[in-house]
Amino acid sequence: MPRTVLDDDHIHPAIREKVASRHADVVGEVQAAIAAHAVVVVGMAWNPFPKRARRILAAAGIEHRYLEYGSYASQWRRRNALKMWTGWPTFPMVFARGVLVGGASELERLVASGELQEMLAR
Repeated sequence: MPRTVLDDDHIHPAIREKVASRHADVVGEVQAAIAAHAVVVVGMAWNPFPKRARRILAAAGIEHRYLEYGSYASQWRRRNALKMWTGWPTFPMVFARGVLVGGASELERLVASGELQEMLAR
């Protein structure tokens, strides 16, 4: 089922650029990391789940790029842009070969099943 996103025809022309460019720098930084690295973990300080995802990858011997955006007390607007872009509501956001695979729990299942290693071998 396709994800529902408000299309440009339903955004007033006077605000389209503002909507499209809101924190585009953060989204662009994550897109660049995804293009340059096989595995990318996007997280935030104070949240134990990005740390868990990184430990899972380290235990499996899988290199990754980590990007951190603020904490519970800062940069929530920048993180919100990532949530809107991906549709994923929590951190971490884990990408493998450019595909959002979920968070720490989903990553743990993919590593345990060997599916992540298969994705990376392609």
